[in-house]
Amino acid sequence: MIFLFLYLFNPIQDFLNNENSQPNIVFIMADDLGFGHLGSYGQKKIRTPNLDILAEEGLRFTQFYSGSTVCGPARSTLMTGYHTGHTSVRGNTGGIPLLDEDITIAEILKPKGYISGMFGKWGLGDFDTPGTPDKQGFDEYFGYLHQVHAHFYYHEYLWDNGKKFFLDGNEDGNRAQYTHDLITGRALDFIKRNSNKPFFLYVGYTIPHTELLVPEDSLNEYLGQWEEPNPYVGHHYASQPYPRSAFAGMVSRMDKDVGKIMSLLKDLGIDDNTVVFFTSDNGGQGFDGPDLEFFDGNGGLRGGKQDLYEGGVRVPLIARWPQMIKGGSVSDHVWAFWDVLPTIADIANASWPSEIDGFSMYPVLFGKYAKEHEYLYWEYGGEGNLKQAVRMGNWKYIKHRDGKSELYDLENDFSESNDLLEKHPRIVFLMEDIMKKGRTPRRKYDRKDMTFDYK
Repeated sequence: MIFLFLYLFNPIQDFLNNENSQPNIVFIMADDLGFGHLGSYGQKKIRTPNLDILAEEGLRFTQFYSGSTVCGPARSTLMTGYHTGHTSVRGNTGGIPLLDEDITIAEILKPKGYISGMFGKWGLGDFDTPGTPDKQGFDEYFGYLHQVHAHFYYHEYLWDNGKKFFLDGNEDGNRAQYTHDLITGRALDFIKRNSNKPFFLYVGYTIPHTELLVPEDSLNEYLGQWEEPNPYVGHHYASQPYPRSAFAGMVSRMDKDVGKIMSLLKDLGIDDNTVVFFTSDNGGQGFDGPDLEFFDGNGGLRGGKQDLYEGGVRVPLIARWPQMIKGGSVSDHVWAFWDVLPTIADIANASWPSEIDGFSMYPVLFGKYAKEHEYLYWEYGGEGNLKQAVRMGNWKYIKHRDGKSELYDLENDFSESNDLLEKHPRIVFLMEDIMKKGRTPRRKYDRKDMTFDYK
C-alpha cells in the first residue's frame, strides 16, 4: 500500500501519466567553456551568478562528456545521437554537412507538436547543403552556419532563415553590433512568440570562443583586476591588449544572458513547465589568449580543446526543471552528448532511432538508475591521422596519431598523471578491440567538402 501511494502521488509519475503534458526544452551550449570556468564548478575569478543559481536550483553533473574535443564533431554527436565513430560530421573544417538521412533532435520532436528554433552557432552545414537547420527539422534559425564564420563577433552579416541579415556598422572592421547580443535577442523573441505551445530552443553561443572581444561594459567589469602580461597579437582573430579581462567579461556577459532567458520563462509563467540544460561543446582552449591556466579553466583536468585527455572532453552540464529535478543535487553518472537526443525524446514522450549510440538518461535527472554505457568512444582527425580515446568503467585509454598509447585509472587519477599502460595488458587489449569495432568509415556528402573564407 505504501508503494502504491508513493507511485500514485509521485510528481514525476503524475507528469508521465498526463498525455497532454509537453514541457518546453531549452538547451544552451557555450563554446570552449572549460569544466572549471563556472562558479558552481569551482571557478574563483570569473563571476557566473546566474549559472550558479541554475545549479543551485537544478542538477549538476560531474562526469558528463562532450562528443568531441572540437566543435563541429561535438555538435554532430549532440544532434544525431551517434558518437564520433559513427556520426556524419567528424572533421572540423566547417564544410562537412549533416546528411539527408541524419535524424536530429528537432526532427524527433516535430511529430510531438514542438516548434524548434536554433539561434547561434550551427557548424553542421553551410548554405545550400543538406545540413542547414531548416533541412534538419528546425522551424527557424538565426546565427552562424559555417564554423569559421562564427569565429568573429563583429561580422558583416548573420544567416536569418536562409537569407543574409546584414549588420549595420560592422563593415570594414567597425564594431557596432555584437553578434552575441543579437543571438540572445532572437532567442528571447522566440520564447515570447511560442510561449503558448511546446517549443525546443537550441542556443549555440559562440562565447567564449576566441576571438577575445566584448563590449566595454563587460570588459570594464574586470579591467585592472589582474596583470595582463601577454597581450594577444591577432592574426586570424583581432588583437586584444587585455585578454584576461576580455575573456572573463565574455563569460560573465553570457551568464547575464542566461539570466535573461530564465527571467523571461518566469515572467511568462512557463518556468515550471520548462527543462533547461546548459553545457559546453568541448573543453577550454589553452592557446590564442584565453589563459586557461590562469583561470584554472578545466578545473584540474589534464589538457584542453583538441586533446582527448579529460580537459578536452569532460564538460559542465546543469539541468533544471522545477518540481521535477531536485534542486542542489549532484550526479557523477557517466554519460555524453550522444545521450542527449534520446534523453530529450523521453522528456517529450517521443521516439528515436533504435540504432543510435545514445541511451536515454531521463531517469538520471531524478536520481534514478539508467542504463550505463559499456564504453564511451571518441576520435579526432581523418583516416590515417586519427587520435582515439575510450572510457570503459573508470579506465581511460588514449591512442595518439603516432601510435603511442596511455592508460589511466580515472577513479584514482583524476588528472591523468599516472600512466598504467605497462601494468594492465588485458585492459589495453580490450580497449584496442573497442577502437577497431567502435567506428565505421565516415558517410560522405556527394559534393566535395567545402571550405570558405569568412575573414
